[in-house]
Amino acid sequence: MDSPPDQASTDTAPPLRPLPWPARWLLLVFAVACLAMGIIGVIVPGLPTTVFILMAAWAAARSSPRLYRWLWNHRLFGPLLRNWAQGGCVSRRAKWSATCLMALSGIVLFATGTRTWIAVLAITCMACVLAWLWRRPEPQ
Repeated sequence: MDSPPDQASTDTAPPLRPLPWPARWLLLVFAVACLAMGIIGVIVPGLPTTVFILMAAWAAARSSPRLYRWLWNHRLFGPLLRNWAQGGCVSRRAKWSATCLMALSGIVLFATGTRTWIAVLAITCMACVLAWLWRRPEPQ
């Protein structure tokens, strides 16, 4: 009978093979575009910040270690990324911020005379996102 492999050899992940430069370049462009959309989302109500920052971090981790470290250590985006890395946690402050901004977006939709069916569709989508968001665990 073969002996089981020692524990040390099963705990380490195999090294990742570096991506070819065109893939790294495309992922870097994607990361920067997502970061730009995330920054705009901090200012513009209704445009999600969290999703874009998560996508930017995913792409940066595969294309630019320097950009990834910057995001990870950033004053605003770092806690969001670290919480998400710890089991998909979302802080209560982020949940309330998203709730308030989505409510403001719904009010703006109705106040600007947008067609009713469009406003209802957008608010329904925002309500689904909020239901999912509030079910996420909070960091310890």
